[in-house]
This record gives sequence, C-alpha cells and structure tokens, in this order.
Amino acid sequence: QVQLVESGGGLVQPGGSLRLSCAASGRTLSNYVMGWFRQAPGKEREFVAAISRSGTVTQYADSVKGRFTISRNNVENTGYLQMNSLQPEDTAVYYCAAGDFMLRTQRSYNYWGQGTQVSVSS
Repeated sequence: QVQLVESGGGLVQPGGSLRLSCAASGRTLSNYVMGWFRQAPGKEREFVAAISRSGTVTQYADSVKGRFTISRNNVENTGYLQMNSLQPEDTAVYYCAAGDFMLRTQRSYNYWGQGTQVSVSS
C-alpha cells in the first residue's frame, strides 16, 4: 500500500505559478510510475502528466505541455508538478497517483491522493 498526500494548491492570478507536491508513505515511491490528473467542476477527471520510476521519461497532456513540469525525488519519496503560466482553464482539483504502468488512463493507477484545489482567477 502507498498513501499519497498532495499539497501546494491555492489561488493564483492568471500567468502565475504554483508547485504541487505529492508525499508518499508506505511503500517506496520509486517502485511506481507517478501521474497527475485534474478534475474541473462538471467535467471528468483528465490526465495531466506522468513520470517513469527513474524520472527519465515524462509525458504531458497537450493542454499543459511547455507550461507544466513533472518531476520526482525518490530519496525524499515525493513527486512534484511545477505549473507555470497558469490560466483560468487550469482551475481544478489536482490529484497525484501511483501505479505500475505509465499510461494516461485512470485505471492504470492503483493509488490516489485526496486532491488539492488549484484556482486561477484575477
């Protein structure tokens, strides 16, 4: 079992930045692929980014490519999502997840955090 806890969300103006963290406990995070998903009000949860166990391979949704950066620190058992140039359409609850396969589907991930709210508004 892996327990995941997100932090770092908040309210930011358009064009601003936030850095989300995902702290893992239980099993070693390096055993798993990590992903970030988000869910906006009235919409389905969608893939944002994923990173391989070693951190050498990353994937991004087209909507965030070039603005968001996923990373991980396996020594600290923590994952990160750096979000720059935030726009109102990025407003959502952001979830980190851990799983065995580096795919863009939710069912590929076995463990989920509780989510952290990101709101982008002037």
